[in-house]
Amino acid sequence: MEEISQDDIRYKQAEKRVKQIKNFYIFLFVYLVVNIFILITNYRELKPGQTIWHLKYFSLPLFWGMGVLVCGLRVFVPNFILGNHWEEKKIKQLMDEEMAARNGLK
Repeated sequence: MEEISQDDIRYKQAEKRVKQIKNFYIFLFVYLVVNIFILITNYRELKPGQTIWHLKYFSLPLFWGMGVLVCGLRVFVPNFILGNHWEEKKIKQLMDEEMAARNGLK
């Protein structure tokens, strides 16, 4: 197995990817814990005859869940929203434009 330097670009990309995945799992864990707590609290505060199957009890988990879904798609589906290499392409484009502007001024 080859020795991997921490200065290697592949190492930095892999490190960035691992951080994205870790942050998603932390986000998902917080989502689950908070929403389970809220749903249990809402269930305990129900009056006799009320049902928990009402939109007001599920609106927070539903909309927050949409955010978790988008975050998951962003982490695990590379070309979702702006694509995986969008930043690199945009940086190259801006650098090329800057170089063209400098060459045009000289």
